[in-house]
Amino acid sequence: MAALKELKERIASVQSTLKITSAMKMVASAQLMKVQSSMEALAEYERRFSDIVAALVSDPDVEVASPLTLEHGEKRRACLVALASDSSLCGAFNANALREAVSAVEELFSEGFSRVTVYPIGEKMVQGMGRYAAARGENVDICLDYRHLVGKHSFDGIIPLADRLMEDFLAGRCDRVCISRCHFHSMGRQEPMQEQLLPFNRVSRANVDRSSAVDYILEPRPDTLLDLLLPSSIRIILYNALLDSITAENAARMVAMQTATDNAQELTDDLTLEYNKQRQQAITAELADIASSEN
Repeated sequence: MAALKELKERIASVQSTLKITSAMKMVASAQLMKVQSSMEALAEYERRFSDIVAALVSDPDVEVASPLTLEHGEKRRACLVALASDSSLCGAFNANALREAVSAVEELFSEGFSRVTVYPIGEKMVQGMGRYAAARGENVDICLDYRHLVGKHSFDGIIPLADRLMEDFLAGRCDRVCISRCHFHSMGRQEPMQEQLLPFNRVSRANVDRSSAVDYILEPRPDTLLDLLLPSSIRIILYNALLDSITAENAARMVAMQTATDNAQELTDDLTLEYNKQRQQAITAELADIASSEN
């Protein structure tokens, strides 16, 4: 009887866990649908907006430049915006994001930068980069001013970070700005990636293929337009990266919770089968005892 009671308790425990993982999957699914629709809409807007800015920057027929597009002569300090999540239970998402951030920092050092400032966004990235910085030494700085942006994401919230990065770049306090994150490809694929934010180096697809080039009518002057559009493009790119990372996080969590739910259901079925077998054996043993006592 003790074994039956123990099995019954295990079944109840697994079923309780199954309810939790199933609920977490539903929550992640709802959050994914919400943020994915925003991300996809912004991604298309960001692509077209950046293409216009890139056309101004890279068009050989238009002589215009911005300090935000120019490489600095020296490689002294670089900045990295590293994105992850605030919580766990999302598979290997945070581990992959942290590994990509560390790789990005090491690549910057290998290129000749003497110091790197990391802006971790998400508590898991804050914890991971804190351990890495402590082990790496004094040439890695951690800025925690924007760690909350995953839980309270908004375009207005990303503007101060984008403006700070641009100000530091223009003032010469930073010579390159990069972003590292997990990029959302599909429900089952969230791929770590990094990209350069500053200096702005995107090339318009229209200017790569001159046969399909868009003939923009510029009003006012190209340099005036660039001064107005380029900072907005930097802010939009950074916000799009944040939404992309949050979408990838929720997709990873949904898949992880679905896997956990399936495993819990399978374990419940196995334990129930074992419980029924032992219960049947106990009943058979009792019937045998009754029959033998009557004889």
